[in-house]
Amino acid sequence: MGKTHLQQGTGHENGKIYQEIMLKKQAKSLGELIGSSNTEFANLADAARLRADLSDYLRSNMDKSLAQGFVHCNIRDDGTLVIIATNSEWASRLRFEAHQFIDLCRRQGTLVQTVKVRVST
Repeated sequence: MGKTHLQQGTGHENGKIYQEIMLKKQAKSLGELIGSSNTEFANLADAARLRADLSDYLRSNMDKSLAQGFVHCNIRDDGTLVIIATNSEWASRLRFEAHQFIDLCRRQGTLVQTVKVRVST
């Protein structure tokens, strides 16, 4: 990779300008990126946290016999709860209990219109 005109200069002024530019462009830690509000990383982290919280809530409040087939869930913008099942057998069992998931979500304050169950890949 070629050097920029600032790097090529041997004068004191060019070196000082280059250092100032590099100080402004220092890499940020992942914690700084996620911790900053109103950044894409922060929004992504918030969305992931909400999905994880809803998944944990459903898993801990659903019929215990169903919990082992439940992997994770997500809510789409249209109000569809998408549940990820461990395999097709569990997907069928979880689909049959869609009403239970709608009720649990409503109790938690999340409005769900429909439930779709997908198999984990």
